[in-house]
This record gives sequence, C-alpha cells and structure tokens, in this order.
Amino acid sequence: MKYILTIDEGTTSLRAILFDVKKGEFARVEQMPFKQYFPKPAWVEHDAEEIWEKTKKCLEKVMEGIDPKEVYGIGITNQRETAVCWSRKTGKALYHAIVWQCRRTSKLCEKLKKSTKSNTIKSKTGLIPDAYFSATKYKWLLDNVPEVAKAKRSGDLCFGTIESFLVHKLTGGKSFVSDITNASRTMLFNIKTLTWDDYLLKLFNIPLSTLPKVVDNDDVVGECTLFGGKIKVAGLIGDQQSSLFGQGCFDKGMAKNTYGTGCFMLVNTSKDRVSSKHGLLTTIGYKVDGRLCYALEGSVFNAGCVVDWAIDNLGIAKNPKELTDLATDLKSNDGVYLVPAFTGLGTPYWDMEARGLLCGLTRGTDKRHIARAVLEGMAYSTYDVLKTVEKDAKMKVRVLHVDGGASVNEFLMQFQSNLIQKKLERFNKESTCMGAIFMTGLATGAYKNLAEIRSRIKSERIYLPNCDEEDVKPLLKGWKSAINRTLD
Repeated sequence: MKYILTIDEGTTSLRAILFDVKKGEFARVEQMPFKQYFPKPAWVEHDAEEIWEKTKKCLEKVMEGIDPKEVYGIGITNQRETAVCWSRKTGKALYHAIVWQCRRTSKLCEKLKKSTKSNTIKSKTGLIPDAYFSATKYKWLLDNVPEVAKAKRSGDLCFGTIESFLVHKLTGGKSFVSDITNASRTMLFNIKTLTWDDYLLKLFNIPLSTLPKVVDNDDVVGECTLFGGKIKVAGLIGDQQSSLFGQGCFDKGMAKNTYGTGCFMLVNTSKDRVSSKHGLLTTIGYKVDGRLCYALEGSVFNAGCVVDWAIDNLGIAKNPKELTDLATDLKSNDGVYLVPAFTGLGTPYWDMEARGLLCGLTRGTDKRHIARAVLEGMAYSTYDVLKTVEKDAKMKVRVLHVDGGASVNEFLMQFQSNLIQKKLERFNKESTCMGAIFMTGLATGAYKNLAEIRSRIKSERIYLPNCDEEDVKPLLKGWKSAINRTLD
C-alpha cells in the first residue's frame, strides 16, 4: 500500500486528497465549492446531495489510474454541528443540511439557557444551549418538515453530521456511524458516559433509532467499493479536533487556533474534563487506541468568511492579497474596529442576537481602514478566546499553534503575536486534513503510533512579538469598547 485518501469537507468547499505516505506529501488534490443558501436572515443551509455528488467527483478524479489495493483507507474530516437528515432506505437527503452557523433555533436556545435545564445540558455535554449545535436543528427538522416527521414515524429517518452522511454514501448504506468528536458536538452526547443521553433525547424529542452508532476516531467503520475494489473507511474526526491532532498537540496544555471560516481554539486537557466558567466548551479532543483525550474549546463564528464578505459584498478588493495590501498601507487602524458578529458572538460572550458592528468611522475613513479592521478583527477575537482559555484551564499557553487558510497571512500572524504577546508556530496550514490522514494511517497500519506521527510533524514558520505589552493596551481598549457597543 502507498496512499491514504482523505475527504476534507469544509463549510464552503470540499476536497479529496490522495496522500503519499512514504513521501509524506499530497500526491493529488481536487477541490470544488458548493452553494450557500440563506433562505432567511441568519439562516444558513447546504444541499447535502450536492456535497455528496461533488465529493464523489473529487474522489474519482484523484483515484484515476490508482489501484484501490494501493490505498490504506479513506478518512474524513468535516464541518461539525451541521445537521443532515436522510432516508435510511434510499440514502437521499430529506431536506437541506442546516449549517453550524445557522441561528434559526436561537429563541429555543435562549429559553433553555434561562432555565435550570441549561446546567444539566452543560454537565452532560460540556456545551451550553446554543443554535450552533445539532440537537435543536434536529428538533426543528422534525417539527417543521413533513417529510422528516413521516420518515420518523416509518422508522426510515437518519440524523447525523456530515461525516455520518458521507460514510453512509461511501458504504452504500451499510454503515450508519458517527465518530466520537462529531457526536460530542450535537448536544445529545454525554461526554462522561460516552453514550447518547436518554434525558437529552427526551428533552429534544429525538428517537435513539434515528442516531448513528458512535465510534472511536481510529476505528475502521466500513468499506468503499466505488473504485473497482475494496478500500477501508476509517479515521473520522471533526475538523477542529483534526487540526489539534494534525499539529501534534498530544500533550496536556498544548493549544492550537485554526483561522478558517471561523476561528476555533482548542487546548488539550488530557484525561481532565475541565468545566468552564467563562464561556468555553468542554469537548472530546479525540479517542485513539482506547485512550480518551478531552479539550477546552473557544469559538469565533465569523473569521475568514468576513474576508469573503469584504471582497464579494463590499467589493473593496478583488482577492485576499489585495485586501492585505490595503490593510498594510496604513500604520494603524486609526480607531476603526470591525466586530465580526455576523451570526452572533461566540466565546466568551455567547450572544446569539449580536450582529456585526463597524465603528470608529470619520470623514478620513476609507477602504484601507475597513480592510485592516477585517483582518484585525480575527486577531482581537482570538485574543479574547486565548485569555479565557488560560483563565479556565488555570495554565499559561506558552506557544500557540496556528493553521488554516488565513494563517499564511504574514500581517495577521505578526499582529496576532503582538496582541497576545506570545510565540506563534505554524506547522502546516493543511493541519486539519493532516489530522484525518494521520488518524486513517493509525487505523489501517500506515503509522505505528503517536510517536511516529509526532516525528513527521515539522514547523514551517515562527512569529515572535516585535512590540511590548504596553504598545497594545490602547488597541485592546478600543476593541473592548467596540465589543461593548455590539452587546448593548
């Protein structure tokens, strides 16, 4: 065997990657975007069938001329929390996938948050009631889509996150599973007992029969025969946990931040299930070789997508490079801040009704200020999350590992290092898919253990602060003022 095949299913596009194990590099990559649906303000949907068809096309392209016998297995890393419903018999989606960014169930979540049920949910799942997670999305589908309710009554209904849907497709309907990291993001999974929780299923009126079997990240979960031979399906892991794993954050206290559609920071807390008092989520980092690793997570809902908004909606630049050139044409932000609360604020504020705010404008403000505010907004949001992580975990993060598309932006990374006054280390901007590749390799024998994987992870770039803490205090004061205005 020579290759590992991985599906990297993101929020706006998907990729199929053929990875050469011996060379330690991508042999082939195929990528396709898919349509974003916004049927109402703050509603976000995807067409799950479109995602599958484009996944299949990308897989077919990277597998051209490749003998399935040369492939160790197919792994998946995916956007988490996005809720998919489909027919067990036909495998067809019954409604659009409701995306993690969607806020349609925010009123129900606010009601739960104000009740005693909120503490019960947090103690069982490590999460707080929020439209971000899958449970209320499943409930909405049952309550509002007749086809879904009908499938429930007939026993034909499958609920799952994206990886569950793709595995069902890859295996011709034979496997109905979800990995433990994705399950832990549904608000239905008890992270202490590691089972679907009876109390929560009753609370949201979700039948256990509609939910997948939960598996470990290094489990082999089925076989794919789409390419003329049998290929094991193994190595399923949610995208942010995959990034943690792909950057080699195997030890307690190691932290990473991914700059993608949103920004997501995870710190490894090992076997300790740390309960947050300041808006962090307690989640499962991964489970490998029977060993369970927990993590604390902070979430910024809107990051890289704000760059897309500035380019596509405002038209202030043609591409990210031009946006950065505009931003760096200024020596400071001149008091202009953008709070990227397009779909609410995550850690540590958790205000679902908050919306984006651009403030500090004067007659001298131009598109350069907006470009700079867009990029700086990611760094300020990350600062808030990092300080919350250190407070709850009762530890200082010495080095922040970074990855994701925006991690290659030199201006943003240097500004981030200055703001948090810490060393930033970028290992591989592709750490998210590397996590799934490593996990698939562990499951299928391509890699022996974590020590071998650690030896294969190399640092690409280091950023160190080039200013003092006193220099950033005025900037942080301005950011805090902008946040307070957003929350008012």
